[in-house]
Amino acid sequence: MKGRTQGRIFRRKGSSLWWCAYYLHGKEYRQSTEETDEGQAQKLLNHKLDEVGAARSGKAAFIGPEQERIKVSDLLDALESDFKLRGKETPQFRSHLKHVRADFGGWRALEVTAEAVDKYIEKRKDAGAAAATINRATQLLSQAFTLAIERNRLSSAPKIRQLSERGNARKGFFSDAEFHAVESHLPAYLRDFARFGYLTAWRKGEIASLRWEDVDGDIIELRAEHSKNGEARTLTLDGELGELIERRRVERQVKTEKGAMLTAFIFHNGGLPIGDFRKSWAAACVASGLGRFTCPNCEQCVNGHKCPECKSETKYSGRLFHDFRRTGVRNMVRAGVGEKIAMSISGHKTRSIFDRYNIVNEADKRDAMQRTQDYLKNAAQAQKRPAIMRQTGTEN
Repeated sequence: MKGRTQGRIFRRKGSSLWWCAYYLHGKEYRQSTEETDEGQAQKLLNHKLDEVGAARSGKAAFIGPEQERIKVSDLLDALESDFKLRGKETPQFRSHLKHVRADFGGWRALEVTAEAVDKYIEKRKDAGAAAATINRATQLLSQAFTLAIERNRLSSAPKIRQLSERGNARKGFFSDAEFHAVESHLPAYLRDFARFGYLTAWRKGEIASLRWEDVDGDIIELRAEHSKNGEARTLTLDGELGELIERRRVERQVKTEKGAMLTAFIFHNGGLPIGDFRKSWAAACVASGLGRFTCPNCEQCVNGHKCPECKSETKYSGRLFHDFRRTGVRNMVRAGVGEKIAMSISGHKTRSIFDRYNIVNEADKRDAMQRTQDYLKNAAQAQKRPAIMRQTGTEN
């Protein structure tokens, strides 16, 4: 048995394992050494005493037995609860969280090192995951550790690498004809929802949050708590937007088993708020020729959400609802709307992101080249005109 300042090892009654006890700031910590050999148990105690000494001198954070027992699954549970409380849980969040749970859920939190995360990143890259997809997953892992530190469950976190996403910005946008094609294949309850996004460049979560109490005459307000940038913003309901809201007024009354009722949501599905509609969206884009379903196993394009050969879930690639963000921004700028006004409508806080969305497409380039060539032709003709006039004697 050792003294109070040095710690001690001991056996509990009826157990062949050695335990150790040590002190820090007047508190006793006890934990099993998982050893039956007294010498090995003493080595573990000595290691703990070194950690205690480093903590007392401020050289390192102390890791107690409570921290050693925490699993990554515990951290992810806490993060998921936090997202739900803040209304930030989305299908994308759940999808990325699923990957992190599969790879790290059974690990002890202290086992997650920068090197371990790098191996995870390599594994995802080898499986064909894009840098942005991997970053969203590792970002959640990092957030889980940060939350644990804020709540004093952990004293440190691994430094998690983020991959470069340079050149990864999407460039898709919709022409008016393409939008109409997709709109015609959407379920009826999603058509006005999609049109609102196409016209305003608002995010789908922001649109889904809109309630009738947010409409005041010809003004609609997005509340700050439903805006991604945390700032409220308003729109005037003129022209096509005004017509759209009037259509929604007609659709506000829904029939239920208990009779007719007025729904609180401007956009709804049978009175309920609009949830995940990725499958309906993908089907509409595929039907419009703006997307495709591919079997990840057979690597063949198929017609539906399941492969007829191997019955696997297919992977969709093509236009996204989020493409309305860059489409709306581009349309506003091309229509002559000032950039500050356009940013206030779309909800972009930083100029860099706005500039990414204000992209130039092939039609813009073709038009620019045609105007350049027309200018050069006109300039050449203007230079020839004086010479022709001198030759014909028509020069004044």
